[in-house]
Formats: sequence, structure tokens, C-alpha cells
Amino acid sequence: MAKPIGIFDSGVGGTSIWKEVAKMLPYENTIYLADSANAPYGEKPREEILRLSIKNTELLLDRGCKMIIVACNTATTNAIDYLRLHYPVPFIGIEPAIKPAALHTKTKKVGVLATKGTLSSSLFHNTSKLFAEGITVLEQEGKGLVELIEAGKIQSEEMNKLLQGFLQPMLEQHIDCLVLGCTHYPYLIPVLKDILPQNITIIDSGEAVARQSKAILERNNLLSAATDQPKYIFHTNANVEVLKDLINRPAAQVSYLDF
Repeated sequence: MAKPIGIFDSGVGGTSIWKEVAKMLPYENTIYLADSANAPYGEKPREEILRLSIKNTELLLDRGCKMIIVACNTATTNAIDYLRLHYPVPFIGIEPAIKPAALHTKTKKVGVLATKGTLSSSLFHNTSKLFAEGITVLEQEGKGLVELIEAGKIQSEEMNKLLQGFLQPMLEQHIDCLVLGCTHYPYLIPVLKDILPQNITIIDSGEAVARQSKAILERNNLLSAATDQPKYIFHTNANVEVLKDLINRPAAQVSYLDF
């Protein structure tokens, strides 16, 4: 089997990134780790996030992965520098799409919905400072959202109530872009579209991550030469059915793994 791309997240949310990668790189084998037993990472101390990221990385490397996508904003902001320094494969990280939002906004007011771990990170603040000069960035911690997604409660009254509470202050400030700063959150787009006015653009990082992954594979001569159906392997240390429902690919191999 051709060497796979490894992907890990604090749970099922990073499958939103996986879908973009599978679309842009249709012949690449992938192995995905959903560390749902430890979700969310966003409220954990940095040392714990780093420990979990190392655990996930080493498991993927043991399975022969040629590149690793850290499909978690919190793990990227807290661990990717360490991972790049200590392991010999390319790493692709995720960060909130502040730059495209800053280029797109007309009101000069942008909302960011993210975890505490992302919003409090130096990478997030440096990105905002670099790309959002003259832009008001309204930050909102999405406390409780990841847990509901992990529980399969995307279309629930509880989810709708949480989102209404988070978004209303941003709407009152006249944002016209909402940045989704957590890889779980793209699964909320149908709910968000019911709540938000039509003039508000929702922005996430999935397609940009897939493009960057392809570029790094090309640069390092790591692209798969295969032209047949790739192997899609998914492991979770929690509820297999939630992961299966979100992937929705009959050919995918989804299994429980104690890691």
C-alpha cells in the first residue's frame, strides 16, 4: 500500500478537513484519528494538548504516514512547532481564516467563533495582528459546541440556543463575515445559515488546507502514483456511529481503537 496521509483531531470535526483533502487528492490513502475520548482540546492546558498531539503523531508515524495534517486549530496553535522540530515528516496545520475574512469584509467587522485554546494562543493573535489591521475582530468562544457535535446533536434545540446566544452580540456589531475557528464547526453551517442573515459570509479553512497539502506533497515528491480507489481508514476511541454518520462513505473502514 502506498504511504498514507495521516490526519488527527480532538474528535470527529477534522473529518471536515479530510473531505476537502479527499476531494483534492483523490488517489491518496489516508488514516484518520478521532481522539474523541479527549475532546475538546480547546479547554485543556498547553502541556496536555502537546502530550495528546505527540501521542497521535507517533501512532500515525507507526502506521507509515508520509505527512501529517493536524486537523485541529487548538493542536496546531499549541503543538505544531514542537512536532515540526521533532519528527521527520511534513506537518500541515490549521488556523482561523482571518486573512480571507479581512480581504472580504465590507463593514470592517469580522466575527470569529473558536475554542478557548485557539483564541488565547499567540498564533491566533499574531495572525489577527498581521492580516486584520483596521478590522474589528469580534472573538467568541464556542463553549459546548464541540461536545454537542461529538454527541451527534448538531440539529438540536440545545445547539440552536447556544449558537443564537453566541452570534447575537456579533450581529449587533454588524459583522459581515464569520470565521469558523474550529474544524468541528463546518458541520454547523446548515444551522448557522438558518440563524444568520444572507449577507454574512461563512469562512472556514478546509479548502485552503487541502491546497496546501497538495502543494507540500508535490514539493517533496510524495504524491501517490496510484490511480485506483484509495484506502480510507478511520479510528476513534469513542462512538463509532457518530464518526460513520459524518463521513458517510461506504468504502471507508471505521473502527474503534483504544489510543
